[in-house]
Amino acid sequence: MSVPLAYLGIILIWSTTPLAIKWSGQDVGFLFGISTRMGVGLVASLIVLALWRKRLPLTREAVHAYFAIGLPLFAAMSCVYWGAQFIPSGLIAVVFGLTPLATGVMAMYWLGENNFTPPRLLGMFFGLLGLAVIFGNSFALGPSAHWGILAVLGAMFFHSLSTVWMKKVGTQIAPVVANTGGLAIATILYASTWLVTGATWPNEIPLHSAASIVYLGVVGSVLGAGLFYYALRHLDTGKISMLTLVTPVTALMLGRLVNHETLDNGTILGTGLVLSGLFVYQWAGTLLAVARGKKVGAAE
Repeated sequence: MSVPLAYLGIILIWSTTPLAIKWSGQDVGFLFGISTRMGVGLVASLIVLALWRKRLPLTREAVHAYFAIGLPLFAAMSCVYWGAQFIPSGLIAVVFGLTPLATGVMAMYWLGENNFTPPRLLGMFFGLLGLAVIFGNSFALGPSAHWGILAVLGAMFFHSLSTVWMKKVGTQIAPVVANTGGLAIATILYASTWLVTGATWPNEIPLHSAASIVYLGVVGSVLGAGLFYYALRHLDTGKISMLTLVTPVTALMLGRLVNHETLDNGTILGTGLVLSGLFVYQWAGTLLAVARGKKVGAAE
Protein backbone atom coordinates (compact mmCIF):
# COMPACT_ATOMS: atom_id res chain seq x y z
CA MET A 1 0.00 0.00 0.00
CA SER A 2 1.12 3.53 -0.73
CA VAL A 3 2.20 5.26 2.48
CA PRO A 4 0.95 8.71 1.29
CA LEU A 5 -2.43 7.15 0.44
CA ALA A 6 -2.63 5.59 3.90
CA TYR A 7 -1.69 8.96 5.39
CA LEU A 8 -4.53 10.70 3.51
CA GLY A 9 -6.98 8.02 4.60
CA ILE A 10 -6.05 8.57 8.24
CA ILE A 11 -6.66 12.32 7.90
CA LEU A 12 -10.12 11.76 6.41
CA ILE A 13 -11.11 9.23 9.06
CA TRP A 14 -9.73 11.22 11.98
CA SER A 15 -11.54 14.33 10.73
CA THR A 16 -14.92 12.59 10.90
CA THR A 17 -14.28 10.59 14.08
CA PRO A 18 -14.97 13.36 16.69
CA LEU A 19 -18.44 14.08 15.30
CA ALA A 20 -19.23 10.36 15.02
CA ILE A 21 -18.13 9.88 18.64
CA LYS A 22 -20.47 12.64 19.79
CA TRP A 23 -23.39 11.19 17.81
CA SER A 24 -22.76 7.59 18.85
CA GLY A 25 -23.27 8.41 22.53
CA GLN A 26 -26.31 10.66 22.17
CA ASP A 27 -29.51 9.27 23.70
CA VAL A 28 -27.87 5.88 24.41
CA GLY A 29 -25.07 6.78 26.85
CA PHE A 30 -21.34 7.00 26.24
CA LEU A 31 -20.61 3.54 27.73
CA PHE A 32 -23.07 1.85 25.37
CA GLY A 33 -21.64 3.79 22.42
CA ILE A 34 -18.02 2.86 23.07
CA SER A 35 -18.71 -0.74 24.14
CA THR A 36 -20.76 -1.56 21.06
CA ARG A 37 -18.20 0.20 18.87
CA MET A 38 -15.46 -2.04 20.22
CA GLY A 39 -17.63 -5.11 19.69
CA VAL A 40 -18.48 -4.14 16.11
CA GLY A 41 -14.83 -3.33 15.44
CA LEU A 42 -13.63 -6.65 16.81
CA VAL A 43 -16.14 -8.65 14.73
CA ALA A 44 -15.23 -6.70 11.58
CA SER A 45 -11.54 -7.16 12.24
CA LEU A 46 -11.92 -10.91 12.79
CA ILE A 47 -13.80 -11.17 9.49
CA VAL A 48 -10.93 -9.38 7.74
CA LEU A 49 -8.45 -11.78 9.32
CA ALA A 50 -10.51 -14.76 8.15
CA LEU A 51 -10.72 -13.41 4.61
CA TRP A 52 -6.98 -12.83 4.55
CA ARG A 53 -6.35 -16.22 6.17
CA LYS A 54 -4.34 -14.72 9.01
CA ARG A 55 -4.22 -15.85 12.61
CA LEU A 56 -3.60 -14.13 15.92
CA PRO A 57 -0.18 -15.30 17.08
CA LEU A 58 0.26 -15.69 20.82
CA THR A 59 4.00 -15.19 21.00
CA ARG A 60 5.43 -12.99 23.71
CA GLU A 61 6.11 -10.20 21.20
CA ALA A 62 2.59 -10.42 19.77
CA VAL A 63 0.85 -10.35 23.13
CA HIS A 64 3.01 -7.39 24.15
CA ALA A 65 1.85 -5.55 21.02
CA TYR A 66 -1.81 -6.38 21.74
CA PHE A 67 -1.55 -4.87 25.21
CA ALA A 68 0.36 -1.85 23.86
CA ILE A 69 -2.69 -1.15 21.71
CA GLY A 70 -5.55 -2.47 23.85
CA LEU A 71 -4.81 -0.94 27.26
CA PRO A 72 -4.25 2.65 26.05
CA LEU A 73 -7.20 2.22 23.66
CA PHE A 74 -9.51 1.33 26.53
CA ALA A 75 -8.31 4.27 28.62
CA ALA A 76 -8.27 6.78 25.74
CA MET A 77 -11.70 5.89 24.37
CA SER A 78 -13.26 5.93 27.82
CA CYS A 79 -11.94 9.45 28.37
CA VAL A 80 -12.87 10.86 24.98
CA TYR A 81 -16.37 9.38 24.91
CA TRP A 82 -17.13 10.72 28.36
CA GLY A 83 -15.64 14.12 27.57
CA ALA A 84 -17.48 14.39 24.24
CA GLN A 85 -20.71 14.91 26.18
CA PHE A 86 -19.59 18.37 27.30
CA ILE A 87 -17.65 19.98 24.43
CA PRO A 88 -18.11 20.54 20.66
CA SER A 89 -16.84 17.72 18.47
CA GLY A 90 -14.33 19.96 16.71
CA LEU A 91 -12.69 20.86 20.01
CA ILE A 92 -11.90 17.18 20.54
CA ALA A 93 -9.65 17.27 17.49
CA VAL A 94 -8.06 20.53 18.65
CA VAL A 95 -7.06 19.05 22.02
CA PHE A 96 -5.85 15.91 20.25
CA GLY A 97 -3.74 18.25 18.13
CA LEU A 98 -1.37 18.46 21.08
CA THR A 99 -0.41 14.82 20.48
CA PRO A 100 2.97 15.74 18.88
CA LEU A 101 4.02 17.51 22.07
CA ALA A 102 3.12 14.60 24.33
CA THR A 103 4.56 12.08 21.88
CA GLY A 104 7.80 14.04 21.63
CA VAL A 105 8.27 14.09 25.41
CA MET A 106 7.51 10.36 25.72
CA ALA A 107 9.75 9.49 22.77
CA MET A 108 12.61 11.43 24.37
CA TYR A 109 12.44 9.45 27.61
CA TRP A 110 11.36 6.08 26.20
CA LEU A 111 12.96 5.91 22.73
CA GLY A 112 15.91 8.24 23.22
CA GLU A 113 14.67 10.58 20.46
CA ASN A 114 15.75 14.04 21.60
CA ASN A 115 14.07 16.31 19.06
CA PHE A 116 13.51 19.34 21.30
CA THR A 117 15.31 22.08 19.39
CA PRO A 118 14.68 25.76 20.27
CA PRO A 119 12.00 26.10 17.54
CA ARG A 120 10.22 23.01 18.88
CA LEU A 121 10.33 24.35 22.41
CA LEU A 122 8.80 27.58 21.12
CA GLY A 123 6.10 25.58 19.37
CA MET A 124 5.42 23.67 22.57
CA PHE A 125 5.05 26.97 24.43
CA PHE A 126 2.45 28.26 21.97
CA GLY A 127 0.60 24.93 22.03
CA LEU A 128 0.39 24.88 25.80
CA LEU A 129 -0.58 28.55 25.85
CA GLY A 130 -3.41 27.78 23.45
CA LEU A 131 -4.56 24.92 25.67
CA ALA A 132 -4.52 27.24 28.68
CA VAL A 133 -6.65 29.80 26.81
CA ILE A 134 -9.16 27.12 25.77
CA PHE A 135 -9.36 25.74 29.28
CA GLY A 136 -9.68 29.20 30.83
CA ASN A 137 -12.51 29.96 28.43
CA SER A 138 -14.22 26.58 28.93
CA PHE A 139 -17.01 27.98 31.11
CA ALA A 140 -18.29 29.86 28.07
CA LEU A 141 -18.95 26.45 26.48
CA GLY A 142 -20.94 25.12 29.42
CA PRO A 143 -20.65 24.40 33.16
CA SER A 144 -18.94 21.02 32.61
CA ALA A 145 -16.85 21.86 29.55
CA HIS A 146 -13.63 22.04 31.58
CA TRP A 147 -14.14 18.41 32.63
CA GLY A 148 -14.66 17.49 29.00
CA ILE A 149 -11.41 19.20 28.00
CA LEU A 150 -9.49 17.45 30.79
CA ALA A 151 -10.95 14.09 29.77
CA VAL A 152 -9.98 14.55 26.12
CA LEU A 153 -6.54 15.72 27.25
CA GLY A 154 -6.22 12.43 29.14
CA ALA A 155 -7.31 10.55 26.01
CA MET A 156 -4.62 12.35 24.03
CA PHE A 157 -2.02 11.27 26.61
CA PHE A 158 -3.03 7.62 26.33
CA HIS A 159 -3.04 7.78 22.52
CA SER A 160 0.50 9.17 22.57
CA LEU A 161 1.49 6.45 25.01
CA SER A 162 0.23 3.76 22.61
CA THR A 163 2.14 5.31 19.69
CA VAL A 164 5.46 5.36 21.53
CA TRP A 165 4.83 1.97 23.16
CA MET A 166 4.27 0.36 19.76
CA LYS A 167 7.46 1.97 18.45
CA LYS A 168 9.28 0.57 21.49
CA VAL A 169 7.90 -2.92 20.87
CA GLY A 170 9.13 -2.70 17.27
CA THR A 171 6.88 -5.56 16.23
CA GLN A 172 6.83 -6.91 12.69
CA ILE A 173 3.29 -8.25 13.09
CA ALA A 174 0.91 -7.18 10.33
CA PRO A 175 -1.04 -4.03 11.34
CA VAL A 176 -4.43 -5.73 10.94
CA VAL A 177 -3.31 -8.56 13.22
CA ALA A 178 -1.92 -6.23 15.88
CA ASN A 179 -5.04 -4.07 15.75
CA THR A 180 -7.32 -7.11 16.11
CA GLY A 181 -5.43 -8.22 19.19
CA GLY A 182 -5.68 -4.72 20.65
CA LEU A 183 -9.41 -4.59 19.94
CA ALA A 184 -9.85 -7.97 21.66
CA ILE A 185 -8.12 -6.64 24.80
CA ALA A 186 -10.21 -3.45 24.78
CA THR A 187 -13.47 -5.33 24.15
CA ILE A 188 -12.83 -7.66 27.09
CA LEU A 189 -12.19 -4.65 29.31
CA TYR A 190 -15.38 -2.91 28.16
CA ALA A 191 -17.45 -6.07 28.64
CA SER A 192 -16.07 -6.31 32.17
CA THR A 193 -16.88 -2.64 32.80
CA TRP A 194 -20.40 -3.20 31.49
CA LEU A 195 -20.95 -6.06 33.94
CA VAL A 196 -19.36 -4.32 36.93
CA THR A 197 -21.34 -1.10 36.48
CA GLY A 198 -24.61 -2.91 35.83
CA ALA A 199 -25.23 -1.00 32.59
CA THR A 200 -28.39 -1.80 30.65
CA TRP A 201 -29.34 -1.85 26.97
CA PRO A 202 -31.12 1.38 25.91
CA ASN A 203 -34.83 1.17 25.15
CA GLU A 204 -34.37 2.90 21.81
CA ILE A 205 -31.35 3.43 19.59
CA PRO A 206 -31.69 6.44 17.23
CA LEU A 207 -30.60 5.92 13.62
CA HIS A 208 -27.79 8.49 13.83
CA SER A 209 -26.38 6.77 16.94
CA ALA A 210 -26.53 3.30 15.37
CA ALA A 211 -24.97 4.52 12.10
CA SER A 212 -22.19 6.30 14.01
CA ILE A 213 -21.43 3.18 16.07
CA VAL A 214 -21.16 1.03 12.95
CA TYR A 215 -19.04 3.65 11.18
CA LEU A 216 -16.67 3.98 14.11
CA GLY A 217 -16.49 0.21 14.59
CA VAL A 218 -15.77 -0.65 10.96
CA VAL A 219 -14.06 2.45 9.54
CA GLY A 220 -12.59 3.99 12.68
CA SER A 221 -11.50 0.94 14.65
CA VAL A 222 -10.56 -1.34 11.74
CA LEU A 223 -9.70 0.62 8.60
CA GLY A 224 -8.46 3.75 10.37
CA ALA A 225 -6.43 1.89 12.97
CA GLY A 226 -5.01 -0.46 10.34
CA LEU A 227 -3.87 2.49 8.24
CA PHE A 228 -2.43 4.19 11.31
CA TYR A 229 -0.32 1.23 12.41
CA TYR A 230 0.74 0.63 8.81
CA ALA A 231 1.99 4.22 8.61
CA LEU A 232 3.56 3.87 12.06
CA ARG A 233 5.76 1.04 10.76
CA HIS A 234 7.07 3.16 7.88
CA LEU A 235 7.34 6.65 9.40
CA ASP A 236 8.99 8.12 12.49
CA THR A 237 6.92 9.41 15.40
CA GLY A 238 7.30 13.04 14.31
CA LYS A 239 5.69 12.47 10.91
CA ILE A 240 2.93 10.40 12.49
CA SER A 241 2.17 13.18 14.94
CA MET A 242 1.85 15.67 12.06
CA LEU A 243 -1.51 14.08 11.30
CA THR A 244 -2.98 16.18 14.08
CA LEU A 245 -1.93 19.41 12.36
CA VAL A 246 -4.63 19.06 9.71
CA THR A 247 -7.47 17.21 11.44
CA PRO A 248 -8.35 19.97 13.98
CA VAL A 249 -9.21 22.35 11.14
CA THR A 250 -11.22 19.84 9.13
CA ALA A 251 -13.02 18.55 12.24
CA LEU A 252 -13.99 22.08 13.30
CA MET A 253 -15.34 22.82 9.82
CA LEU A 254 -17.28 19.55 9.77
CA GLY A 255 -18.78 20.16 13.22
CA ARG A 256 -19.88 23.64 12.18
CA LEU A 257 -21.38 22.58 8.84
CA VAL A 258 -23.00 19.30 9.86
CA ASN A 259 -23.71 19.65 13.59
CA HIS A 260 -24.17 23.46 13.66
CA GLU A 261 -21.55 23.85 16.40
CA THR A 262 -20.42 27.35 17.29
CA LEU A 263 -17.20 28.48 18.94
CA ASP A 264 -16.72 31.73 20.86
CA ASN A 265 -13.80 34.09 20.30
CA GLY A 266 -11.80 32.73 23.25
CA THR A 267 -11.93 29.17 21.94
CA ILE A 268 -11.03 30.36 18.43
CA LEU A 269 -8.03 32.24 19.86
CA GLY A 270 -6.89 29.18 21.78
CA THR A 271 -7.34 26.99 18.72
CA GLY A 272 -5.27 29.41 16.66
CA LEU A 273 -2.47 29.31 19.24
CA VAL A 274 -2.51 25.50 19.33
CA LEU A 275 -2.32 25.24 15.53
CA SER A 276 0.38 27.93 15.38
CA GLY A 277 2.36 26.06 18.00
CA LEU A 278 2.02 22.83 16.06
CA PHE A 279 3.19 24.54 12.88
CA VAL A 280 6.22 26.02 14.62
CA TYR A 281 6.93 22.67 16.33
CA GLN A 282 6.88 20.73 13.08
CA TRP A 283 8.15 23.17 10.46
CA ALA A 284 10.11 26.07 11.98
CA GLY A 285 13.35 24.09 12.28
CA THR A 286 13.11 22.87 8.69
CA LEU A 287 12.33 26.34 7.34
CA LEU A 288 15.25 27.86 9.27
CA ALA A 289 17.61 25.19 7.95
CA VAL A 290 16.47 25.86 4.38
CA ALA A 291 16.87 29.61 4.87
CA ARG A 292 20.39 29.18 6.27
CA GLY A 293 21.32 26.87 3.41
CA LYS A 294 20.19 29.44 0.85
CA LYS A 295 22.10 32.16 2.69
CA VAL A 296 25.31 30.07 2.68
CA GLY A 297 24.81 29.27 -1.01
CA ALA A 298 24.35 32.91 -1.91
CA ALA A 299 27.48 33.87 0.05
CA GLU A 300 29.54 31.30 -1.85
